Amino acid sequence: MKLTVRILTNGTGDYTAVCPSLPGCSSRGGTRQEAKERLEEAIRGYLASVSNFVPENVGEHLVEA
Repeated sequence: MKLTVRILTNGTGDYTAVCPSLPGCSSRGGTRQEAKERLEEAIRGYLASVSNFVPENVGEHLVEA
């Protein structure tokens, strides 16, 4: 399973990370890395809520686009 992640900057210098294939799954951070780490946590929660299954190494399945 590969999930595409997009990390964007906003006008205030913060970053927003989104996973387009998981509607509503997004996060923010002061750095790209922080936004990506928070998104990984959000993805874990999303997957747990819809399928009761979370891959142990979900971070290895994220691909930045």
